[in-house]
Amino acid sequence: MDLGLNNKVAIIMGGTAGVGLKTAEMFLAEGAKVAICGRDETRKNTAEKYLTDLASADRIFAETCDVTNKEDVQRFVKGAAEKFSGIDILVNAAGQSVMGHFFDVTDDQWEQQIQLKYFAIIHAVKAVHPYLVKRGGGRIININATLAKEPERHMIATAATRAGLLNLSKTLSQELASDNILVNSVSLGLIRTDQWERRRKKNAPEMDPESYYADLAKKRNIPLGRVGEAEEVASVILFLASKHASYVAGSTIETAGALGKAL
Repeated sequence: MDLGLNNKVAIIMGGTAGVGLKTAEMFLAEGAKVAICGRDETRKNTAEKYLTDLASADRIFAETCDVTNKEDVQRFVKGAAEKFSGIDILVNAAGQSVMGHFFDVTDDQWEQQIQLKYFAIIHAVKAVHPYLVKRGGGRIININATLAKEPERHMIATAATRAGLLNLSKTLSQELASDNILVNSVSLGLIRTDQWERRRKKNAPEMDPESYYADLAKKRNIPLGRVGEAEEVASVILFLASKHASYVAGSTIETAGALGKAL
């Protein structure tokens, strides 16, 4: 199925690893041009090399950028727009979780989550908006988590800020509709990413990956019986960015293997 993404320009905030990097790879496979950023220079360089092995360098733009820093975001967006002569799609994929109960989470950790889940999105949307308007419209896709609707006590800071992002995305979808900018969210369940790999190596280094994720799926009672893969999330993101999602706005699509409590 032709997604209509050939020569479209997609900016992926937090696109140097995990779901963001897989999304960049799949956009390139559809003929799009891709800009990625991340705050770790080594990871950015590795991701850039990986992508340039898949597509020509003139279709790739990569920079080190702290998505919580407004000036960094503006610089990155401007650079991408200048290289590709515009922007069509924004994917906000940067994310990091904080584990801890209410009295264990520090003020600095709360601030970090607020900056990452709110202001990073605010900075990116404000920076990209004029370019999308100039194109006559575009797509904004915010990567969220099922924690936004199904909070867990040991992840209170992440769950609370994720819930706020859900509301922010819905409100943006209404406010930007008049500009023909479609805003949607993708909420993740347990997805096999670099972040989970680091947890595996820290908490269960003796277990091989397949056994670890199978055990994790069992412990979390995932109805589909397995942990999801990054490309499964990226496929949903590409659909929302495609011409086939032209009347999808203000929606949240869960990629969680039916994980969640029954209502």
